[in-house]
Amino acid sequence: MDTAPVALLVAVEQGGTSVLEFDKLARLGPLLDVFLSDPRSQVALVGFDSAPHLIQDFTPSSDQVNAELTRLEPGDGGAAILDTVNYAVTLLESQPKEYRRVLLLISEERDHGSKHTKPVQLIRKIGESDVLVLSVSFSPALAELGHDVKDSGEDRTMSLESALVMAVMAFKKNVAREVAMESGGEYTMFLGDKAFEARVMTAARDARNRYLITFSPSDPKPGLHTIRVRTVEDYGARIVARANYWAGTGP
Repeated sequence: MDTAPVALLVAVEQGGTSVLEFDKLARLGPLLDVFLSDPRSQVALVGFDSAPHLIQDFTPSSDQVNAELTRLEPGDGGAAILDTVNYAVTLLESQPKEYRRVLLLISEERDHGSKHTKPVQLIRKIGESDVLVLSVSFSPALAELGHDVKDSGEDRTMSLESALVMAVMAFKKNVAREVAMESGGEYTMFLGDKAFEARVMTAARDARNRYLITFSPSDPKPGLHTIRVRTVEDYGARIVARANYWAGTGP
């Protein structure tokens, strides 16, 4: 079981977040201590609307992050989730190798506003990293109006394998869910205050109570490969693991 210290990055959408969601986020700070039970663990805070910005660099103090959470204000209406996850993974990969790297993404379901990151780029980045993404989503009016990633046709002209094509299309429907699934993490939605707190607590416990398994790929072909993790015998357990990994220097 994973007993390594955690490098936790909390990425909070400010673009489409309502007053109700900000009220919940202001109470998130104390819940972060569940992630930070190892005294070596650290937490950072990133806010985003049409672009990500670092609010609090990595610190062992959840109090500092909590103070920043209480001061969050609505952004410019954007929800650049692709750009933000790309930025967050880069920040997490700069942390020491012995740390368990976790991204807690709190956002709506759909991206609107990313300018620098395509779905296929993020799929590759997650597939090459060891970052675990835990997504907690809400559905404001902006998401319901369908402000999702526009399909320019670029990704469909790259002669990609079917697994990658399916992943790209899934990103366009619900990017918050798919970044979690690609990393082997978990996705949930929240409505009420108690549900929000319970789901963050569950995400924290799940992140700490995981086994790290390594393997050597038998297929050296560059690109996205599917993978399935299962037990030798059926114990009736629910297994949560990444479904894909990226090999070589493919597209």
